[in-house]
Amino acid sequence: MNRSDPAPRPFYRLHVFCCTNERPEGHPRGSCARRESVKLRNYMKARVKELGIEGVRINSAGCLDRCELGPAVVVYPDGIWYRMESLADVDAILSEHIVGGRQVVRLVLAETS
Repeated sequence: MNRSDPAPRPFYRLHVFCCTNERPEGHPRGSCARRESVKLRNYMKARVKELGIEGVRINSAGCLDRCELGPAVVVYPDGIWYRMESLADVDAILSEHIVGGRQVVRLVLAETS
């Protein structure tokens, strides 16, 4: 690509990655799948479709390396990381961030060292 060529348009306005990685039972870091992340991701995907939210892709992701903080979700290109533990958390992320463009402060993951 030549630097003067316009950048291609993205396929999606937002891309949401939901960790569905499963570690063995009793793993010291835990895993998002053992905290029902698959159910939450499936609900999120269905709600996006039901609500007619366009330009948003909901995907499963392998380990996002936030195991002990999960279920972990990251919204790109915004780079905002969330913990979602309930259907109400999913609804908040969808209505406040995905539709409204505002971070859901109470669900934002704390930075780890």
